[in-house]
Amino acid sequence: MSSDVEQAPADAPDAISSAIWGRERRALTIGLALNVVAGAFEALAVATVLPSVVRELGGLDLYGWAFSAFLLASLVGIALAGAAADARGPSLPMLAGALAFCAGLLVSGFARSMATVVAGRAVQGLGSGAISAVGYAAISRAYPAFAHPRMLALLSSAWVVPGLVGPAIAGVVADLAGWRFVFLGIGPLVLLGAALSLPPLRRLAPGAAGDGGAERAEPTTTRILPPLALAAGTGLFLLAVASPGRPLAWMSAAVGAALAMPSLRRLLPDGTLRFEHGPPAAVALLGAVGFAFFGAEAFLPLALSEVRGRPATAVGLPLTAGTICWTIGSWIQAREVHRRGRRALAASGVALVAVGIALVATILSPSIPIAFATAGWAIAGLGIGIAYSTTALVVLERQGPDSGRASAGLQLSWALGIALGTGLGGAIVAAATSRGRSTATGIALVDAMAIAALAVGFAATGRLAESPRGGLDAGTARCEKTAADPTRGRSPQA
Repeated sequence: MSSDVEQAPADAPDAISSAIWGRERRALTIGLALNVVAGAFEALAVATVLPSVVRELGGLDLYGWAFSAFLLASLVGIALAGAAADARGPSLPMLAGALAFCAGLLVSGFARSMATVVAGRAVQGLGSGAISAVGYAAISRAYPAFAHPRMLALLSSAWVVPGLVGPAIAGVVADLAGWRFVFLGIGPLVLLGAALSLPPLRRLAPGAAGDGGAERAEPTTTRILPPLALAAGTGLFLLAVASPGRPLAWMSAAVGAALAMPSLRRLLPDGTLRFEHGPPAAVALLGAVGFAFFGAEAFLPLALSEVRGRPATAVGLPLTAGTICWTIGSWIQAREVHRRGRRALAASGVALVAVGIALVATILSPSIPIAFATAGWAIAGLGIGIAYSTTALVVLERQGPDSGRASAGLQLSWALGIALGTGLGGAIVAAATSRGRSTATGIALVDAMAIAALAVGFAATGRLAESPRGGLDAGTARCEKTAADPTRGRSPQA
């Protein structure tokens, strides 16, 4: 059992390495890392092959739902698994999450319609959220506090290899064997990670992460109901937007908003929706950036495949470039944050994302070289690496009784922004094609929506806190190392 008051001994590097890779925790460390690797491959592979899925099965109107359903279900999985881990220990929700993830892969892999693929993605999201929640609980309980930053960095680094080779492998598999094998090939990695994690997880007793206290005393229903209401309300709202002409669409939108908004206000830090100075503005900014970046990224493969006629192997190249430059942007943030300041750095990151999206949008014209897609998404990746890391740092530096809520709100805003960006993007493309417009027109409108969201985010950068209260101490420095990690925010799995 770890304790938040444990301090690293004098031989800190050796002690940290022993705490992570010693015989007692080695299997757990490898298992948790494999879970992240599997989730990373899945996220990048699906983005790469989804145009191939639509080409075979149809259902372009459900394209955005393949992303939104996953993310909304992951919010539910996080809430359910977190409560179950506190009540009964982490091993059962880890097993349930792994089985749900694999079941979703099977459903999508054998799907005969796009609606079934979306259903499978929702089941995957439920499992992914559970695995993510258990992973963070395991770090808190199974490792000493001085090893937590290194464990977070290790798990986030597990995104690097999938980010570099995942889109290319998925493209090759889709072109040579078919997109179904992309879904079906990930399951064994998930099961292996769970098999390694379960024995050490069984040794961890129930109870909230850390020292217990208020979070453990909070009733289970109080913890579960707001995320459930938020996911359900957002889903209803997106359904209404995707089918504006159908009966009861406006009622669905109203019910969805009525369910989601009270939960959103409860889960986010006070003042987030008003862009109040400090962490609230940072949480709002991250939601806007996630909305824009992933809303545009989701339809980049579709633009390359359907508009420019490129095979799946080539579709993954911009995604790889974006991942590499995300890493570079994060390290730029770590080096420049004290010299340039948080506001200027975040603003430059947001501006780079906007430039990248605008450049990518030009490939919708057949006269523009296709290489602009890779160059544009590299610029956008550089920007998101800078913006995400800087914004996360503002929240991680927060000291005070509401720091936990701000940190949780950061991830919630990120996931919700991505779900809305991809969901509304799908509705826009579906509406454009249903009215006789081209797919290129719909994607251009999505890119315009993303840039508009970045304009809102840019306004929020001026309300970020420039420095933590009381200066930069050792604890903040450790947080800064974690915030500099390039991949921890890429998806709810990370």
